[in-house]
Amino acid sequence: MDAFGKLAVWKRSCRLSVELYKQFRDCRGFGYRDQVTRSALSVPSNIAEGYERNSRKEYLRFLKIAKGSSGELRTQLYIGFEAGFLSKEVYIASRKEAEEISRMLQGVISKLQE
Repeated sequence: MDAFGKLAVWKRSCRLSVELYKQFRDCRGFGYRDQVTRSALSVPSNIAEGYERNSRKEYLRFLKIAKGSSGELRTQLYIGFEAGFLSKEVYIASRKEAEEISRMLQGVISKLQE
């Protein structure tokens, strides 16, 4: 596995993305489904892309983009819950995981900025 694949935040964001793809597999709100799965997919993708840039500055930039995508995802989860696309249980669990991923990203960002 690539070096970024050893990062806990990358692993967790991949798992969340996979779970959301499964959750929305049969969702008839195609625009919503596309948006939520793309924002979830953006988090681990940006972690990996930034890592592969071999530059601290670029890695930080992509980590910040990943963190922004995590915020976007939390917003979409809230809207999906309110619109009836998500059960309360799925909403709470997914939001909680997205929040933890965001905190983990902030930890990596802070450490790299030292």
